[in-house]
Amino acid sequence: MLYWLLVPLRTHWFFFNVFRYITVRTALSGLTSLLLIIILTPVFIRIQKKHRIGQEIREEGPSTHLNKKGTPSMGGVMIIGCTVLSTLLWGNLSNVYVWLAMSSMIFFGLIGLTDDFIKFRARRSLGLTTKQKLIFQILASSGIALVLVLIGLKGKFDLHLTFPFFKQLTPYLGWFYLPWILFILVGSSNAVNLADGLDGLAIGLTLIASVALTALTYVAGHAIWSQYLNILRVPLAAELTVFAGAMSGACLGFLWFNCHPAEVFMGDVGALSLGGTLGLIAILIKQEFLLFTLAGVFILEALSVLLQVSYFKFSHGKRIFKMAPLHHHFELVGWPEEKIVIRFWIIGIIFALFSLTTLKLR
Repeated sequence: MLYWLLVPLRTHWFFFNVFRYITVRTALSGLTSLLLIIILTPVFIRIQKKHRIGQEIREEGPSTHLNKKGTPSMGGVMIIGCTVLSTLLWGNLSNVYVWLAMSSMIFFGLIGLTDDFIKFRARRSLGLTTKQKLIFQILASSGIALVLVLIGLKGKFDLHLTFPFFKQLTPYLGWFYLPWILFILVGSSNAVNLADGLDGLAIGLTLIASVALTALTYVAGHAIWSQYLNILRVPLAAELTVFAGAMSGACLGFLWFNCHPAEVFMGDVGALSLGGTLGLIAILIKQEFLLFTLAGVFILEALSVLLQVSYFKFSHGKRIFKMAPLHHHFELVGWPEEKIVIRFWIIGIIFALFSLTTLKLR
């Protein structure tokens, strides 16, 4: 909204010309969402405490987590709200990619909010069943995928699949792009959700991934940089940088309250929305395969659960890890929570840096 209000003023005052630039509005959107989170989250926490809305702890989890019971939850509402509001203020709202990103964040957030609300109302309930949650995720992903394929057929989204290191390999998928989008969105949303088990772990890793994606969206939308790095240019992705910057700012602000000992948890409403949005941004900028390294820690967390469950069934009760996801294994080994989180962040940064360096290796 401010974009449409301020940019026309450049004809009268030269200063307002700066609001045309993606970099300026990305910085302002990130700063806006950061300040909104810092200002509003304490109010949100007080409301949660007043109505006794707190986190329920699963009995089968590590015993050290029992003291976290009752901690305010559903903080993802703040992340979504501040990201969307900041994007509405500083983004060019005529860009379809921006609306798709905001819609994805809201749709997946509603699934998580439903899950969190059921847990709160029933107290000892585990929320939506795995099957119910998966059905809702598939429905949300299908709607987004259908829109992408339809606009792709009109030339506003490239339906060719791109591969890192193989610039000549770009098969056209057409309608077959739809199941691929479903796989990325459902997988990424669940991967972030599985990693949300320690104070600051998931939000810190999401911050790292979103900052890297902010850089990637800018490069993908920039004619000179995309040509220099020899990656597919996606003109509409340039404005998506403003949204990615807003999400990064919101994640940074939320980390202030979610670091150990956490004052508020983001809940499924935050984890599912952030995971789905990371996946969608990667799809929009044609870097889906890069997401597997960019979100490497999330992938490892999800794989640890898959391996644990599969081996448990195959071996009739034996386990690979002491507990899954992977961060719980290290807890039971004896690592302090803070050490696990910081080390996983370090690994996340390494994955992100590796992902960015592959751009020049193409």
